[in-house]
Amino acid sequence: MNKVQLIEVTDDVIEQRIDNFLISKFSRLPKSLIYRWIRKGELRVNKKRVKQTTRVSAGDIVRVPPFSLEENLEIAKVSKSHLDFLEQRILYETDDYIVVDKPSGMAVHGGSGVNSGLVERLRQLRPKVRRLDLVHRLDKETSGCVLLAKKHSSLVYFFDIFKERKVNKIYYALVHGHWDEKIDTIDLPLSRTETKDGQRIVKVDKREGKRALTRILSVQKIGDYSLLEIKLETGRTHQIRVHTRVMGHPIVADKKYGYMIDDKKLLAKGVDKLLLHAGKLEFYDEKQQRFISIEAKLDSRFDEFVKTK
Repeated sequence: MNKVQLIEVTDDVIEQRIDNFLISKFSRLPKSLIYRWIRKGELRVNKKRVKQTTRVSAGDIVRVPPFSLEENLEIAKVSKSHLDFLEQRILYETDDYIVVDKPSGMAVHGGSGVNSGLVERLRQLRPKVRRLDLVHRLDKETSGCVLLAKKHSSLVYFFDIFKERKVNKIYYALVHGHWDEKIDTIDLPLSRTETKDGQRIVKVDKREGKRALTRILSVQKIGDYSLLEIKLETGRTHQIRVHTRVMGHPIVADKKYGYMIDDKKLLAKGVDKLLLHAGKLEFYDEKQQRFISIEAKLDSRFDEFVKTK
């Protein structure tokens, strides 16, 4: 496309992320290019600059800058062995959605420095599926359950039940120190900010932050560490990582919020990936008219950590 396009968002779109909206229009458009447009201010909604988290709805006008499919949109092909590996990690699938056990170290989508992430690989694995949209996200180093919608109607449904907190999300985190079992709730608001060197982080912000609620369901002591079973009542960026850090028990191998000295010692033992795992998703499937519970077994890196103790 060698000219600027103005796209009016149709009535069937309800608060869809700008990146997912564009990919629904241009199936081969990589998110790395979308994010480049955002950084440069070339992508606009209603004549205003956007962020990665900007959502569009019916009536919005999206300005798309000129681009070339041939020159810019080559997606790295994934080998058959990698696709077979991903196939084995599919936990549950219907005509409307799919749940995958994402391995630690795999980004959910391609971006800066990443040719293909989970979404791009799934599109190669399921080439006949017209669309695959992330319903929620996991950090690159977090393993476990990721839910993707195959249809717009499914995406809207899941957005609604996530917003209404009707999805049960259980995580497992291995943290430094012995967690006080009397502490079973962390209710501290969070906001995003940047450090002086430009690093984007999340912090507790009691004045302007959004409410973030974390429940600790169980605590298992492992040497000088604790394995926490956690229920997320809200889904803020880095919520578990920041909440555990503020309580004095950061997650093991958390390079952004962790204990650098202790984690460097662990790194020497081969413990180099964040020990956070999305272990369970539970929700009501309106088409099947039943409650769905999907579990991803604790990732092998947790066992590997225990062996180093």
